[in-house]
Parts: sequence; structure tokens; C-alpha cells
Amino acid sequence: MAISGCKKAEELTQFDIDYTTTVTIPSTTGVNLPFNIYSPDMETNSSSKFESNNTRKDKIESIILKKMELVIKSPSNGDFDFLKSIELYIDADGLDEKKIAFKNPVPDGSGKTITLDLSGDELKAYILKANFSLRVNTVTDEVISNDHVIDINTTLFVDAKLL
Repeated sequence: MAISGCKKAEELTQFDIDYTTTVTIPSTTGVNLPFNIYSPDMETNSSSKFESNNTRKDKIESIILKKMELVIKSPSNGDFDFLKSIELYIDADGLDEKKIAFKNPVPDGSGKTITLDLSGDELKAYILKANFSLRVNTVTDEVISNDHVIDINTTLFVDAKLL
């Protein structure tokens, strides 16, 4: 029973935080050339997110990327077949940029959604900042005639102590 109680308390201190941002891959992108796209700065709103989960910044033990998914919003008939590889990096003020997710190669027939492979790195320092941004590094293997608007859906796993 003691083990069950400890496990329940541990679960109360673990929760997910979701972030979504949008980037556009322009139609003029060259084939087999790497290029970078930057997301706008994203407010972490971490204090309010931690508070709603009965904790605060100084009680956070770990934040790890749990899932990163890319979804094509437009064009409506778009898919990820034009991508050869993709890497995503996180950056925040005063911290070194860190590779957090990737897919190499991007499989043909991926459709409108791909789930990236994750680095498994600790991201606590980035999420405790007021803002962070993402850099998307891609290599295409075919010419695209339309801009591709892509949502980056991110789920972070937070492990914290209760207040």
C-alpha cells in the first residue's frame, strides 16, 4: 500500500504542457539545399501553467520533450513528401541552441502529419525562461510550387514537486 501511495503522489507532480507554433516553408526553396526557418518567440507562460498544476518554477525537477508533431495546414492537398530531412532546435535568451527533434530521412507517403524523433534532452532551463523560439532546418528533395504552412505541436512532460 505504501508503494501505491508513493506512486499516486508522484503522478500528482507530473503533467504535460502543450505549445503550438506555425512556420511557413516558402515555395522558392531549392532542392537538396539546407535552409532555416525561425518560429516567432513563444511565451512559455510557465508560472501560470505550473500554478494550475499545484507547483511553481522552483519546484520543477525536469522537463523533457514528450512529443513533437508537424501538421500541414496549407495547401489543402499538401503532404511531407517534399522533405528529405528535418531538424528542430530550441533557443532561449542566454542559453545555447539545442537540437530537440528530427526526422532523417522523412519517409515518402508521410501524408499531412509526421511525428519527429526526439533527442531526450533536458529542457527545463529553456521552459523556465519567459520566451523560447524554434529553428527548423530542412532539406527538400523536390520543388514545391506553393508555400507550405505547418503547425508544430509540442508536448512537454514536466516532473515537479507539489507545493
